Amino acid sequence: MTTLAPPPGQESARRSHRAGPPADGGLDSRARRLFTGPEDDPRWARPALWAILLLATALYVWNLTSITGNTFYDAAVYSGTKSWKAFFFGALDSGSFITVDKPPFALWVMGLSARVFGYGTWQLMLPMVAAGTGSVALLYRQVKRDFGAVAGTVSALVLTLTPITVAITRDTNPDPILVLLMMLGAAALMKAVRNGKLMPLVWSAVAIGFAFNTKMMQAYVVLPAFFLVYLWATNVSLGRRVRNLAVATVALVVSSAWWMVIVDLIPASSRPYIGGSTDNTVWDLVIGYNGFGRIFGAGSSVGSQGNGASFGGSSGLYRMFNEIMGGQISWLIPFAAIALVGGLVLRGRAPRTDAKRAALMLWGGWSVLHFLTFSLAEGTFHPYYVTAMAPGIAAVAGAGGVLLYRAFREGSAAKWAWVLPTAIAAGSIWAVVLLQRVSGSGTVYTIAEVVVAATGVASVLGLLVARFTRRHRLMVFAALAAVVALLAGPAAYSVSAATSSANGTNPTAGPSTGGGMGGAKGKTGSAPNGSGAGAGKMGTLPSGGTAPSGTKSSSESGGKSAGGGGMGGGTQVSSEMITYLKKHQDGATWLLAVSTDQTASSIILESGQPVISMGGWSGSDNAMTLAKLKSLVKSGKLHYIIISSDGGQGTDTAITTWVKAHGTAVKSTAYSTSSTTSTSTGLYRLDPTDAS
Repeated sequence: MTTLAPPPGQESARRSHRAGPPADGGLDSRARRLFTGPEDDPRWARPALWAILLLATALYVWNLTSITGNTFYDAAVYSGTKSWKAFFFGALDSGSFITVDKPPFALWVMGLSARVFGYGTWQLMLPMVAAGTGSVALLYRQVKRDFGAVAGTVSALVLTLTPITVAITRDTNPDPILVLLMMLGAAALMKAVRNGKLMPLVWSAVAIGFAFNTKMMQAYVVLPAFFLVYLWATNVSLGRRVRNLAVATVALVVSSAWWMVIVDLIPASSRPYIGGSTDNTVWDLVIGYNGFGRIFGAGSSVGSQGNGASFGGSSGLYRMFNEIMGGQISWLIPFAAIALVGGLVLRGRAPRTDAKRAALMLWGGWSVLHFLTFSLAEGTFHPYYVTAMAPGIAAVAGAGGVLLYRAFREGSAAKWAWVLPTAIAAGSIWAVVLLQRVSGSGTVYTIAEVVVAATGVASVLGLLVARFTRRHRLMVFAALAAVVALLAGPAAYSVSAATSSANGTNPTAGPSTGGGMGGAKGKTGSAPNGSGAGAGKMGTLPSGGTAPSGTKSSSESGGKSAGGGGMGGGTQVSSEMITYLKKHQDGATWLLAVSTDQTASSIILESGQPVISMGGWSGSDNAMTLAKLKSLVKSGKLHYIIISSDGGQGTDTAITTWVKAHGTAVKSTAYSTSSTTSTSTGLYRLDPTDAS
């Protein structure tokens, strides 16, 4: 990204017009600085930041009532508003039978909002929008500190217009919270690098620990860059750096593991089953399903598996550029890669403790580590994961672009006459390629393609002419043209994400450019284009509130809500059936037991009652055993269960056989006035005497 930053001397002169009487430090003075910025900032800087923050917020909240959330997490948040036990464990149901397959910090944030303001769409979206907008503001502050207002402004704008970031921030997946926590960790780390003190480093570790309790091992992707930057650039002795890192590592372990240790120490009979695990422990979830299983897929022999499902295409170094992922994240990668290398070369002779090089190492390492992790991962992979790459790419584009621009304008070496135009040309050409892939998808993409081509050519030619004719005003306009060329494409995708209904389970931005199903099992059965089983509108709760939903409620899908595989997988749950179940619940804790989280979460939001998911997300969790089912039935805590006509898998076969032998089948005529004949629905009634 190009910049308009003048040399230090010129910049001071241009700022001098803002000088005035010394600030009295009062409330009015602080309020003015909040809106106008520090006295030594350019006059345009703070208004530009406010404009970008307003743009980000508008993209995240536009047409709020159409926002589709992930039913899986929505149901868990709702359950947490009904039970503090479910809240603490992150249980899918308020009866706390099984947890979601992630740690609960993001659920806690949304749950507290729902407890304070009531459960509904904007209450769940409020923390997500705050996290997204806060990340933009934090990135601006961090980049501006080392590289100036122009670099900070460009970085904030790039992050705002990253398509996948817009899409996922308009959702109830935990990723926006994860990204903000990781950025807080980066901010604290850089403070520790600058002042050499221990506590900022400890707070950095704590932030990453909370990020771990949001999405487990993904929070650790940035740690190699954090350790390297601190060890290399901090202005204290090597022994003190090593000691501080050791202390911070202890803080990281404690802040990461406290919830896991507490949960695993509680007897299994007194807590929910840990969804996604193979042995009902959080530790297995960490190293398996949300750890090595994500990296190595079905080939992993450590813990539970990531199942190998990829909705972002096949693994490999080209993944971020393929037809699915390219339009989500790759727009600025070519430019940022050149800017990173160029920036590091330009700072090559700086002292070891140079803050600019340390910042480039941090954000460049952030980008490279995420790129390699996501590109090569063979386990379950969703496109929205890569929103974690966006801050690194945005920071490098702004900061590296500033350094390239200054070298291009001021340097005497002929080589710098080509690096910046080459970076702009590479970014513009790649943007045209991405827009060509969606040619015919809409007028906005055609317009964006024309804008990219025209402004990209104008920028490159303008920079070269200005460089060799010393026409600095022309260089400024060429730089502005580069900003337009590199951001027109992602802006079109971002607007699309903000103005259209997306798949709540697997949100993406822009038009569909291909399916990405590359494995056996995953968290959605639809292509990542915002259509399919995961897309839907709002489910209406019995209390009258509205719930963001990643799947259509039973009433909105023609009275039917499709179940997943295994037990209950072949049965459709209608609104009439739910009404019947509530009428005949007879004091049971759970309204119903079904096969999978998808089915259970939809019924929870429809009925407002706890529903058991016997098999977790994929239906393969060992959460329900025959002995446990008999115990629940005998104690009167469960009366109804749905089993599919073809039985299930694993222990489900024994359950199916027992239920059919001891339960009473409920015919469709018992609850449906539209049924003309009595048909089997897979719904069975079980009473305590059946388990005797």
